[in-house]
Amino acid sequence: MEEYVYIDGKKYRRGYTTGSCATGAAKAATQMLLTKSKIDTVNIDTPKGIPLTLKIENINMSDDYVECSIQKDGGDDIDATHTMHIYARAELVKQQGSEDILVCGGDGIGVVTRKGLSVEVGKHAINPVPMKMIKSEVNKVIGSDIELILGKGISLKITIFAPRGSEIAKKTFNPRLGIVGGISILGTTGIVEPMSDEGWKKSLSIELQMKKEQGLDKIILVPGNHGEQFIRENLKLDMKYVIRTSNFIGYMLKEAQRMGYKKILMAGHIGKFIKISAGIFNTHSKIADARSEILVSNLAMMKAPYELLEKISKCLTAEEAVEIIDNSDYKEFYDLVSNKCKFKVDQYLCDDEIEVEVMMFSMDKTLLGKSDNTYHLVEVFR
Repeated sequence: MEEYVYIDGKKYRRGYTTGSCATGAAKAATQMLLTKSKIDTVNIDTPKGIPLTLKIENINMSDDYVECSIQKDGGDDIDATHTMHIYARAELVKQQGSEDILVCGGDGIGVVTRKGLSVEVGKHAINPVPMKMIKSEVNKVIGSDIELILGKGISLKITIFAPRGSEIAKKTFNPRLGIVGGISILGTTGIVEPMSDEGWKKSLSIELQMKKEQGLDKIILVPGNHGEQFIRENLKLDMKYVIRTSNFIGYMLKEAQRMGYKKILMAGHIGKFIKISAGIFNTHSKIADARSEILVSNLAMMKAPYELLEKISKCLTAEEAVEIIDNSDYKEFYDLVSNKCKFKVDQYLCDDEIEVEVMMFSMDKTLLGKSDNTYHLVEVFR
């Protein structure tokens, strides 16, 4: 593949997914099982249209089966699974049912325990695209006359496993998604594009979909840990309603709308939510960072004195600005901005059937401000 891409003028290296690793290992193990000969590399095609040549490692051959692994390489978009080995075991078994190729998960591959994912409850977390890739590439080895190659009444069983999967899964979204005991075999293109947020956003969206399928019709959106702590410790609401958005607040709002949620409570630190009040729905500083300007302009509209505005403009963080506002006569600023957040969200969703309220807090989880009907919505969640 073309190994590098350029993003914002910088050179980044591409990688490949756990799905591509599992596919390569499965194809290589099958080829070595049938030919009884070791190979060093294996070629696979990916849904993105980029072919890969993958190095085969940890080969274990016997008369009855072959095991081997491919090391995951995330390129310059490193995640928890980067450098781990994804294994496949190929063996011939007595045919059960009509399937000539059986693909299952083994040690270190998580098991799905909740509805809402693309894999059935009770099955190993090998997603549909990697599953299709594995069967397609293995079929290339076997050829069209499967019965002639394998023998009558025989199936090829492929077991995907990852010895470090259980340990590594703790650093992924899997525990939040109800995938227990290991990692997931993922990837919709087979290629990891550096600096891409798509995988992260999809994980957040999957959790949102799961809660919908579990029967929830209302949701609490928080950017991260601080928001979760605020909901749990200050509001003492049931955490089953809480979903993280990270910086992708606009994306998650649109996903909640698409899935049919009708009540959305939002709670976040002023540093992020001050941006929403100005219509900035991706709150990462690399996208837009106008915190100081938004703070100053709102205080100016409240006729705050120039000396106060000058102090606010020199603040490096929103938290620093909170200290100044708290010692001023303009504490109603927080409710004003919370209502502006609500207005911008309503404008963004353009859907009268969705009720949204906003709460804003400081770093010590003290409530700073709220939109007008927040407490009514909080009681609905109780």
